[in-house]
Parts: sequence; C-alpha cells; structure tokens
Amino acid sequence: MPSSPPTGARFDEWVSEHVPVLYRVAYRLVGDAHDAEDVLQDTFRSAWASRDLYDRSRSERAWLLAILRRRVADHWRKHESREVHAGGDAPDPAARPEADPFHDELSTAMQRALGRLPAELRETLLLVVVGELTHQEAADLQGVPLGTVLSRVSRGRSRLREFLLEGPGDTMNGQTVPSRTVPTHTSGKDTRHG
Repeated sequence: MPSSPPTGARFDEWVSEHVPVLYRVAYRLVGDAHDAEDVLQDTFRSAWASRDLYDRSRSERAWLLAILRRRVADHWRKHESREVHAGGDAPDPAARPEADPFHDELSTAMQRALGRLPAELRETLLLVVVGELTHQEAADLQGVPLGTVLSRVSRGRSRLREFLLEGPGDTMNGQTVPSRTVPTHTSGKDTRHG
C-alpha cells in the first residue's frame, strides 16, 4: 500500500542523493550527456507528479530507476533509434566525484563496449552495477526471474571484458589481432599460441 508522499524538502533530498547514480545510468543508456540530462529531468518530473504512488516497501532508488527506464524508452521512441551511441559527449565532470585523469578515456572505452552489448544485457548490467540495485530488485523492475538477471549480469560482464580486451583495434606486426588471441587472464603465461 502506498505510504504518504515525500514532501518538497524530502523530494529535494532524493534528488541530491540519487542524481549521481541516475545520471550515470541514463548516460550509459542514451550515450549522450545532454540527452541524459533531459531524461533525468523527465524522470524527476514524473517522480514528482506520481509521488503519491510511491510505496515505501520499495527502495527509493528502485522506484526512481523504474521511472528512469520508462523515460529512456520514451527518449528512444522520440528519436526513432534504439541503438546506443558509441561515445557521444563525455559526461559533465561536475556530475562525477572522481578527478581521475584517465576517467574520460576509460569512460569512452566503456561506453563503446556497452554499446556493443545486446540491450537486455546492457540494461541489466547497468541497473545492478551502476544503479546499485540488488539482483532481486533488478528482476522485479524488469519483470524477469532472478536467475535471468544473474545470467544477464554474468554474460554482460563476460562480454564487456572481451570487448574491452579487444580495444579499438589491437594490432600485432601491422595486422589486426582477432579477439580470440587476446589473453583473458594475467597469470604471466602467454596462452595465445598453444
């Protein structure tokens, strides 16, 4: 049963508390900083309009991510495209707390790798890893069994690892190296040739 809606002050606290995570999820799903900001604004606008439906038995973040997920779907319908941009604008540095000089480079590589994942793996992985939902919350949000979420997260991480190891076109002696020759562990042994 829905509980009393958050007041204006409490809602402002929600925005402050959840905007960094929601922004990262939105950015990873739409691939563009400005579009992510628009989706985030639409998300909070929708959350405010439907705040009387908030059920305190759900986590705030899960409820907000459910709304965000619908706003992302609206975004793709509006733009008649379902493909994530590979790259796009870098996220607003003020929206992230870290000051890592390699962050933009890593973010671009990660965005490209995420863009190569099938939509269901990408969304599930983002909800659990970036959105910090439990596996069960992600399953409930997506309307799939827990085992499906566990499988999607595992397969998504595995595929991301493969894509990131491939890099933007690894070469050896001027020849492009197929991804299957890139070692997948760091034991020190070169297992590519045998």
